[in-house]
Amino acid sequence: MTLRPLLTSLALLAPLPALAQTCGGPFGSFVQGLQQEAIAKGHAAAQVKAFFASANYTQSVIDADRKQGVFQLDFTSFSRRLISQNRLDNGARKARQYSDTFARIQSGYGVPPGILLAFWAFETDYGGFQGDFNTLNALVTLAHDCRRPELFRPQIFAALKLYEQGDFSPTATTGAWAGEIGMVQMLPGDILENGVDGDGDGHVRLKTSAPDALMSGGKMLRGLGWAANQPWLQEITLPAEMDWSQTGLRTTQTPAKWQSLGVQPRSGQWQSANLPASIILPQGRHGPAFLAYPNFSTLFEWNQSFTYVLTAAYFATRLSGAPLFDPRTPDTGLTGPQLKSLQQKLQAKGFDVGGADGILGEKSREAVQTVQQQLGLPADAWPTPELLNRL
Repeated sequence: MTLRPLLTSLALLAPLPALAQTCGGPFGSFVQGLQQEAIAKGHAAAQVKAFFASANYTQSVIDADRKQGVFQLDFTSFSRRLISQNRLDNGARKARQYSDTFARIQSGYGVPPGILLAFWAFETDYGGFQGDFNTLNALVTLAHDCRRPELFRPQIFAALKLYEQGDFSPTATTGAWAGEIGMVQMLPGDILENGVDGDGDGHVRLKTSAPDALMSGGKMLRGLGWAANQPWLQEITLPAEMDWSQTGLRTTQTPAKWQSLGVQPRSGQWQSANLPASIILPQGRHGPAFLAYPNFSTLFEWNQSFTYVLTAAYFATRLSGAPLFDPRTPDTGLTGPQLKSLQQKLQAKGFDVGGADGILGEKSREAVQTVQQQLGLPADAWPTPELLNRL
């Protein structure tokens, strides 16, 4: 599983030299521009030449970037594809195997084992498959592509720094198509900022050392805003009727307030009495229902896909002992092409849906919920054929 990389603080590095081309154009000239920029940043010319000597354009990287149809699946389908009994069992074994490492992470960063186990499972199947794309080629190809160069160009220079430290090989380092490396799939810039030598061998090796990868992931999450020892997600039951426009991440209330409106934890007690929390209905008011605490939103800093984040957060609760969620009986949703058509209609009405890509992200959900209110429909942010027809 690869993810959409985030713009890190490395994007704020020094301005580009005048001769450097920011994206596009002949690939060879683009690489020459990167070399000029690297030297201008103070890197030794010989090191720069050796680092970029093998850089090649990789079409399969662009193909992978354009093809992320799995994110068009609804939450129930997506979660069933990613979560299996085998992954649950392996997660339990890994938790026991690296119990000392997880204890250090929980003590030092406040991140519980379930969260890191979930990302470890989804990103690389607990390290079993970490991607076979040449990382340098992937980063240079995506930086050359003019779709999102500002996301990838800084990562090339972060990889150069790792190379100078002896922790990156231009020819041998491999990973995901988007340039992430290691068991929990971190970008070079994130490794520089958050890399931890968890096994004490003097190096940060996220591909071969589980303690390094897990400790680094824990530090990264804490840096992204994870609040130590606080909950992230809890399954709930809903009343038959309520103000559905109050659901979604835009609205937060304490569990006590939600309870006064008829919302209950599906099992056990509220995990926090006073934290602000939002109701998430990934498939509308007749589908699964969760209460999201502030730590849930932190996970979007790791991955920007709503369905992926919710599934990882839910899987983390399963790994922590929660029961299987109740799928209930959601209203029929839209196909990918139908959702893309709906997004185009919403764009025409002035809504920012984050792109008409057939993927139901948070911006699309918010736009759907607003239009549902305007049309007098139950505003649960779940797009249906009825809504599409009304538009």
